[in-house]
Amino acid sequence: MIKANNPELSSWIEVPAGSDFPIQNLPFGIFKTKSISPRAATAIGDFVVDLHSLHEYGFFAGIALPKDVFAHATLNYFISLGKETTGAVRERLSELLQSDNAELRDQPEAREKAFYRQAEVEMLLPVKVGDYTDFYSSEQHAFNVGSMFRDPDNALLPNWKHIPVGYHGRASSIVVSGVDIRRPKGQTLEPGADAPTFGPTKRLDFELEMAFITGKATQMGDSISVNEAEDYIFGFSLFNDWSARDVQKWEYVPLGPFLAKNFASSISPWIVTLDALDPFRVPGPKQDPKVLPYLEYSGDKNFDINLEVLIQPENADAKRVSLSNFKYMYWNIAQQLAHHTVNGCNINVGDMYASGTISGPTPDSYGSMLELAWKGTKPVPMPDGTERKFIHDGDTVIMRGFAEKDGVRIGFGEVKTKVLPAT
Repeated sequence: MIKANNPELSSWIEVPAGSDFPIQNLPFGIFKTKSISPRAATAIGDFVVDLHSLHEYGFFAGIALPKDVFAHATLNYFISLGKETTGAVRERLSELLQSDNAELRDQPEAREKAFYRQAEVEMLLPVKVGDYTDFYSSEQHAFNVGSMFRDPDNALLPNWKHIPVGYHGRASSIVVSGVDIRRPKGQTLEPGADAPTFGPTKRLDFELEMAFITGKATQMGDSISVNEAEDYIFGFSLFNDWSARDVQKWEYVPLGPFLAKNFASSISPWIVTLDALDPFRVPGPKQDPKVLPYLEYSGDKNFDINLEVLIQPENADAKRVSLSNFKYMYWNIAQQLAHHTVNGCNINVGDMYASGTISGPTPDSYGSMLELAWKGTKPVPMPDGTERKFIHDGDTVIMRGFAEKDGVRIGFGEVKTKVLPAT
């Protein structure tokens, strides 16, 4: 067992019941205040902990860390030091925050400079995303979409159970939770029309996803095996892959998603490490037909992470519209990364890989409005008396996720985004 994951650990920092950030989590992110420039942090309870300040006070002595490693505006430099080093930092933080350790607890000056209420800081995009890939790895989601637009008896395309399908997305429009987005514009073809029209999308949708971030680079021509893949994966965040469904329908043939997907994607600010999620591994689904040898794997590669989506109309209460789980993925992260690099595609530190929409087996566990409202035929009622086929201007979409076992809850916080009208 990784020592920092011990469910018996407790902290001298009060952690409220139901918090996403107990001492067993210790995720990494970037924060700033009015007086402090962007820098690295961890979270425990309701607090953000300034890692640069702890480093200056010497609390990481014994770990080979550059002096300015936590003073950067992204985590890329820290992540690039390797999982042995980042894991050692997490273990050291666990030691410092344990209830029976007085090293930091009894230094009021150090505590005052390092601890901030989460509500009093601004969280920033945690990594500089050089490249972003979006997969299509939930069988239920692929089946639902195929059933809607093709035939329930022939819902999955012939390649779907042979390769982790994906496409290269747009890294520049990935934003952190709390950043508003604008309704995108594009061409659409109305039913029965002979020619397209241009204007704001009428079918703005969310997609409930998880994303992993790579922490090691490879050279062009190199491949990563399934068995090596997790050595390259630093951690996870929540991911909302915004989609304009009417734009997508018109443009996706013959080359796939373009303007319908590249206008915005939203992520949660904290990266939860793969180490912290280790206790929540579960077996993946049986893959039939048998995959090719380079995609074969052993051990538990899926993760039991509860996921939920809420829609909050402007000036109204929020409603939970989906309750899903990351364990439903047909293709796991090791297979995704192995397939991504099997042709020699090189990867870099900070690259982001989204799972694709995560839909469970029941209608209340579908991960998009396209499915929840079944292409607009089953509108979802809201507490204010309105209903949703797709997302309206003024709506705020909130996604949350957590894993729970042996009395320990490891959460991601939330990714929360408001939709503004098109300009």
